Amino acid sequence: MNKLFALSVLTLAISQTVFADNLPELSVTASRLQAFPGNSALDQNQLNITRSSDSASLLTDIPGVSLYSAGGVSSLPVIHGMADDRINVEVDGMSLMPACPNHMNSPLSYIDSSNVANVKVYAGITPVSSSGDSIGGSILVKSAAPVFAAPGQGTLSSAELGAFYRSNGNAHGENVNASVASDYLSLSYSGSTAQSGDYTAAQNFKSVYATPNGLVGANVVGSSAYKSENQALNFALRQDNKLFELSAAVQSVPFEGFPNQRMDMTGNNNTSFNFHYTADYDWGMLESRVYNQQTSHSMNFGDDRQFMYGNAPGMPMDTSGKTNGVLLKGDIIFSARDVLRVGAEVQNYRLNDWWPASGTGMMMSPNTFQNINNGSRDRFDIFGEWEARWNPQWMSQFGVRNDMVKMDTSNVQGYSSMYATDANSFNSLNHAHTDQNWDLTALSRYTPNSTQSYEFGYAQKSRSANLDQLYTWSANSMAAIMNNMAGDGNGYVGNNNLKPEVAHTLSTTASWHDAEQAQWAAALTPYYTYIDNYIDAQCLPGKTCKPNQFNVLQYVNQSAQIYGIDLSGHHHLGKFGNYGDITAKAVLSYTRGENLTTGDNLYNIMPLNTRLSLEQRTGSWSNSAELQLVEAKTDVSQLRNEIKTGGYSLFNLRSSYELNQKIRIDFGIDNLFNKFYSLPLGGVYVGQGSTMSINGIPYGIAVAGMGRSIYTGMTMKF
Repeated sequence: MNKLFALSVLTLAISQTVFADNLPELSVTASRLQAFPGNSALDQNQLNITRSSDSASLLTDIPGVSLYSAGGVSSLPVIHGMADDRINVEVDGMSLMPACPNHMNSPLSYIDSSNVANVKVYAGITPVSSSGDSIGGSILVKSAAPVFAAPGQGTLSSAELGAFYRSNGNAHGENVNASVASDYLSLSYSGSTAQSGDYTAAQNFKSVYATPNGLVGANVVGSSAYKSENQALNFALRQDNKLFELSAAVQSVPFEGFPNQRMDMTGNNNTSFNFHYTADYDWGMLESRVYNQQTSHSMNFGDDRQFMYGNAPGMPMDTSGKTNGVLLKGDIIFSARDVLRVGAEVQNYRLNDWWPASGTGMMMSPNTFQNINNGSRDRFDIFGEWEARWNPQWMSQFGVRNDMVKMDTSNVQGYSSMYATDANSFNSLNHAHTDQNWDLTALSRYTPNSTQSYEFGYAQKSRSANLDQLYTWSANSMAAIMNNMAGDGNGYVGNNNLKPEVAHTLSTTASWHDAEQAQWAAALTPYYTYIDNYIDAQCLPGKTCKPNQFNVLQYVNQSAQIYGIDLSGHHHLGKFGNYGDITAKAVLSYTRGENLTTGDNLYNIMPLNTRLSLEQRTGSWSNSAELQLVEAKTDVSQLRNEIKTGGYSLFNLRSSYELNQKIRIDFGIDNLFNKFYSLPLGGVYVGQGSTMSINGIPYGIAVAGMGRSIYTGMTMKF
């Protein structure tokens, strides 16, 4: 913590020194300091927030991106078969950490979809200046930038109100955004609420379950209800070439069910503070950031699950997490050809996960179960990146990054003496880890003319294990199934000997388009990744893993490979009188993942899938028809007894009407023909019944997808 404080002071001191008013000024243009190719971007006009309250769902149209299903506002994005903290996810520049043994409070769950202004995704090779401690790409999500009045304009004020309703689950919510600004000061506020009951599938897929509050029907996806509340306040000051921003955000999630986890989130309270400072000059740009996030998280059994176990009223589980981060980065223009990016980053993370006693039996009393006690994970990063524009046709980028990751934890205890053997074994170990991780990137782009470009590159990216993978310690099946980030129903035990994952990626992208990039475009991206020390799983030593049931597994380093291809494109078909402009779009992705040590398939790999759509625009109307096709998932993880899922096709309709750029009405139908399907990345259904017992619920039921849902929403701007 002292190092963090010292670097914070140093950052501000450098800012005050370097930003002296006698330095020449220049607004650095995007063309000179653009992010290297290989990324996809969406702006607010492309983000449909009415269909879902889950911010991760905004990414589904990006080639190579899919979603692990989780809670209603907490899906985990997947890039080329890698998910969760294998991906660098930043919200307004903050690299946030889940504070939950099931990773229920994922980074994107901390920003409401209505507050997302733009998204950038590095699905191929991520520049070292954009991320460290990750191997699967980067997702950068930002809320709206501050708006200032023009000089002499006086006070500028605006407001936006929105509301939505979705029929499946009776989901509804509201959001408000308001701002007031002069030519140098800006103040904005955003607030939102969203809630839903359990959603229903298109047909019965499991048994009816009786609860004290009524029946969970055979077509109801139990434990899928949620309620979320978000508020954020942003203050910005603009002075010549400098911009100061200070934001504060508060989130409260009173309840969120998880149909593929043994527990539900019964409370999640989060606060964050984010200070950002940038300035542009003729020598380049300087950026600094200091942020803090604190999370209080609780889990237990919701209404759709068995609550009483003997005389034990539920199984309360509490977690607290705290993240502090500091970033200092400079983009230095050496010449018309060369740009050098250098920077340093520090992140301190603290985690406590404890389970209060419940009842009087030895299973869950009389002590507090310490799952992770005083866990710490600190990163100290430095990086350098050289980008050169050799001529109008050739551009290159080379980067090096070093991440030092230090992790530790204190001794633990179980509920009672029946956990003593595992606890004593864990406590006898040296828990301290220090990993020196190196990232290397080499990329190039060739643009022979205005209608085509070719990108190719290599990256070595590294990631250290998270605290749950290292330090969860109990082999007791009841405790182990509460530590599960995969949603597969199995129990997991940590491994204190885990080494960092090191991924070697080769990727290339060929792009073709018309000279104005307005009529048509197509892009093809094949990729291959070999991962040394891939953190997969093995049957817990001393245990026997059986088929067609849930088992207890342990994290272990192995070798893996992932390869695939993304194809995307669009074509403006023309303007057809009163029918307006019509454009066809297509996205296709294929991913294959294999464990090279065991010969098994990697878990939760999205099968071949495509989205085909026709979009029509005329006047104030915008309409689209979309067909989603997904192949059957047959390449499954044998170790995890992963469930195979069938292929399916879904048809969706969307429409919007905008009146004078002040009022927008959205309407649509998802799964128009009410087709039944199982989610390929939804995991196993454990959303009802006796979920504390490892095999006290049926095995082999996949989480069902949502049946037909009609939605509508309205946004008014003032």
